[in-house]
Amino acid sequence: MPSPAASLAHRPPKRVVIKLGTGVLTSGVGQLDTGRIAAVCQQIAELRARGTEVIVVSSGAVGLGMGRLGLKRRPALLAQKQACAAIGQSLLVQTWQRGLEPHGGTVAQVLLTHEDVRARARHLAVKASLEALIGYGTIPIINENDTVSAAEIEFGDNDTLSAMVASLVHADYLVMLSTAPGLIDLEGSGEIVPVVTRITPEIEALAGGTTSATAVGGMVSKISAARIATKAGCGVFIASGAEDDIIPRIFSGHNPGTFFAPSGIPVAARKRWIAFFQRPEGKIDINAKAVPALRDQGSSLLAVGITGARGLFKAGDIVDICDPTGAVVARGKTTFGSEDTNRIIGLNTPALKQRFPHRRRFEVVHRNDLVLI
Repeated sequence: MPSPAASLAHRPPKRVVIKLGTGVLTSGVGQLDTGRIAAVCQQIAELRARGTEVIVVSSGAVGLGMGRLGLKRRPALLAQKQACAAIGQSLLVQTWQRGLEPHGGTVAQVLLTHEDVRARARHLAVKASLEALIGYGTIPIINENDTVSAAEIEFGDNDTLSAMVASLVHADYLVMLSTAPGLIDLEGSGEIVPVVTRITPEIEALAGGTTSATAVGGMVSKISAARIATKAGCGVFIASGAEDDIIPRIFSGHNPGTFFAPSGIPVAARKRWIAFFQRPEGKIDINAKAVPALRDQGSSLLAVGITGARGLFKAGDIVDICDPTGAVVARGKTTFGSEDTNRIIGLNTPALKQRFPHRRRFEVVHRNDLVLI
């Protein structure tokens, strides 16, 4: 399958998110690679000159803070990591402003936690803010707010953050630049996989983690991010940020890395919010008959198809829906809490009416609040 980017020399994308890892921006712990940053800024300016709106997701704050503090390895304690981020974030934004200013660019710092995109009202507020910044012609520089992030509100890696941003702003493409040249077929040819049309278990098996002292994630997180973005109808490129003129090469159809093709039918915005911007509060297990009803018939999840509920959740929470093997097949907003869900396991409508005489509906997850994973 040829990359659709081959036609972009004549039809540049409207909106692109570019994610840069710490390894691209630095030449060592706390050492900025100013030459590479200047080159990337030049490439971003050229892309913008062709009419493309650009949002940057930039790692590097913790690494720069580590350099200022003389640390050689990423701190294990949360408070120490937060301190590094607080020191390094201002340096990071200053670096981007200095790099883009000669090209007439104005940057806007945006720091996010997972809670900012999980809660629906804040999710919409972040989207509106980013649209306003783009409307003013600025270049948003987005990073996780590591200074305040804790386990329950952090994204965990900027690959995931970049995919969520790409989904949020309806970007045409997400470009993830890192030290990795692409997805490598380590089990076979040993070469870069040029195109991935569908993320299968075999594709996931090709991924590996990272051993960098300052980075988080690796190819595992990039494939996970690609899954989120492609479900939103966004094409994803993974390539090495060390390659010369990598951004114009990608958008002239000469990507040396890996391209993940977008899904044929993008998931609607609200269902993307349910599927990818939430942390499920629990799990609902379903029987084998319920799986095709959800997957092939577009049905709601009914009580008769449930075999159990795990975790503590309340009505209105987001839950994972698992098949008999334990695999997550869907995610949705439940109309019953965990206690009531366990009480209505496998019941048919007459039995439910007898047990819950005041309830008129016994859809545990309505199809409008359910998305296949």
